[in-house]
Amino acid sequence: MFSKPVDDLVIVVIVEVVEVVVVVVEVVVVVILVVVVEVLVEVVEVVVVVVVVVVVVVVVVVVIVVVVVVLVVIIVVLVVVVVVEVVVVVVVVVVVVVVVVVVVVVVVVVVV
Repeated sequence: MFSKPVDDLVIVVIVEVVEVVVVVVEVVVVVILVVVVEVLVEVVEVVVVVVVVVVVVVVVVVVIVVVVVVLVVIIVVLVVVVVVEVVVVVVVVVVVVVVVVVVVVVVVVVVV
């Protein structure tokens, strides 16, 4: 068909073309991998941010609930203390009135 030098040249050209195609395919694969890794990194960053925000919101809500519960307990304790004080004052006043009435009655009976 061709002479020997031309055949050798065609083989060299084919080998070089194949090498170039291999290099291009390698570059394309590397670029695709880099893009995929960058996208994955971005997705992971977004997921981490979302998780951190959710955790912060949950912690804030828990703290608010705890503070409200503590305040309600304090208010209930204060109300109970005030009611007990009022009951004690009423009992003391009733006892004093009864004692005064008894003393007055005893004095009146003794004097009469």
